[in-house]
Amino acid sequence: MSPHIVGSPATPGAAAEPDRAPVAVAAAADGEALVATAGPAASHAAGPANSVTTAAAGAVTSGTTAALPGLPQALSARARTLAGAVRRRCADLARIESPSGDAPRLDALAEELAAGFRATGATARREPGPAGDHLVIEWQGRDESLPHLLVVGHHDTVWPVGTLADWPVAEQDGRLTGPGVVDMKGGLAVLEGALALLADLGQRPHRTVRLVVVSDEEVGSPDGRRLVERQLRGAAAVLGLEPPHPDGRLKTARRGSTRVRLTVTGREAHAGNDAHDGVSAVDELVDQLVLVRGLAGQPGTELNAGRISGGSRANVIAGRAEAELGLRFSTVEAQRRTLDNLARLTALRPGARVRTEVLSSRPAWPERTGNPLLRHVRSLAAVLGQQLDGAPAGGAGDTNLPGSRGLPTLDGFGAVGAGAHARHEYIRLDQLAPRIALLAALLAVPLPRLRDRGEG
Repeated sequence: MSPHIVGSPATPGAAAEPDRAPVAVAAAADGEALVATAGPAASHAAGPANSVTTAAAGAVTSGTTAALPGLPQALSARARTLAGAVRRRCADLARIESPSGDAPRLDALAEELAAGFRATGATARREPGPAGDHLVIEWQGRDESLPHLLVVGHHDTVWPVGTLADWPVAEQDGRLTGPGVVDMKGGLAVLEGALALLADLGQRPHRTVRLVVVSDEEVGSPDGRRLVERQLRGAAAVLGLEPPHPDGRLKTARRGSTRVRLTVTGREAHAGNDAHDGVSAVDELVDQLVLVRGLAGQPGTELNAGRISGGSRANVIAGRAEAELGLRFSTVEAQRRTLDNLARLTALRPGARVRTEVLSSRPAWPERTGNPLLRHVRSLAAVLGQQLDGAPAGGAGDTNLPGSRGLPTLDGFGAVGAGAHARHEYIRLDQLAPRIALLAALLAVPLPRLRDRGEG
């Protein structure tokens, strides 16, 4: 495992890296810090008068960052020098295999992540979970009176142990590929890089930042949801570390998602001698799935029959069968209607029993007009020389929960790439520095008013 991204500022006594620009800090009139960077890493971008104020109240609104002279150049320059370390960090994290449900491997990765975030000045604690520990990380803000900014992520992947044997982490043609690099080891590494950048500049986030990293997101966060939900109380906004759209756009809405197990119990019998005494659970399940496909044909609902099992031998009438269904919903109404219909399924054969069990469920997060959080992030991106926009996403994640409740929410702040859950999964190395700078800026500057006074 290579060293963590940040060194000297967070660990007193450590030697500074050769490419790390020296930082001078002076007191501002309002008690906040003015940061001036100088040296090879920053001078070409920021110029000789590169002083930045990181604290004027309301400095960043949807249209102006004029109160922050020099900050964009300082962040962008430092992000470029940190991009290599973030690339190596992502590769190292991907080499720690962490499939959902493998508690020992997930716990080992959780400890490695906690150590990296602590090196940026955070406090970190493990939260026990039945299938692997979750993490709660916190960075103290300059203004502790403000509501916290919540960031959500996960460290489990869909890839089974042993995947690295025939698909090792590798770099080629400007891409880093490997199991979990985009979903979402890259997002975790980018956030660590953004906090390392602020630490390098002697800065803290403008307000307290809390990061929740769950160990079971890929299976619907059945336990991790409680942890996310607990941190929603009092949050000013929520950011997700999932990968953005392949073109870099952020995710402004998500479909609802529910995993359902359909279990059928029949009656076993000899398939040749006593077939009339048996009730086939497999036949019943097949017929039930035909009915379910009809339910899923309603507007706003999509169905994927992801797994089917049942029976024991060809000469035994199957006594049990089950299917695991993945359902996607464009609206809360479609989700409620479909789940109500599934709960009312009854057996078609005398002697058979059908049971519907919801394994995990995420509510639909609808697109909202206006979106002041997206406007704010776009304005920051523009000042950093980036073009950025947002669009709804087809998949679901832990940002569904705050988004469905109307909290200001954006997802897709992870590494830019494509191929999540596929063998061509990759991140674009040329987009690491822009993402590091964007996240660092978002954490460093004040948020505008994101909700009306009468809301939440």
